[in-house]
Amino acid sequence: MAGCGGNDMTILADAQKTASGISSTVLKAGTAAARPTAKSTVLVHYTGWTMDGKEFDSSVSRGQPAEFGLNQVIPGWTEGVQLMVKGEKRRFWIPGNLAYDNSPRPDAPRGMLVFDIELLDFK
Repeated sequence: MAGCGGNDMTILADAQKTASGISSTVLKAGTAAARPTAKSTVLVHYTGWTMDGKEFDSSVSRGQPAEFGLNQVIPGWTEGVQLMVKGEKRRFWIPGNLAYDNSPRPDAPRGMLVFDIELLDFK
């Protein structure tokens, strides 16, 4: 599951679903018990796709992990990454209303988005 380009992005039957509508499945188990909070700064490797399998952003492709404050990203990330533990890799299906549907950026991807996120570290 290294990449999804052109693959079917359908939500897996065994995916966990949150009350807000985010679905996720663990791709690689983590190594710790602590989870980040909404105020944590996280170090992640990630790739994002539209539902038709088009990659629109990837720290993996750039070869450099990304560092974000969880209170400075899309709501789907703020909520979803808090479910993770250090070392975990998870695939998320994030509804458009928790992603970029309300973004003023004209180039922002719209609708449900798929992200593979690996939580490398947080503080």
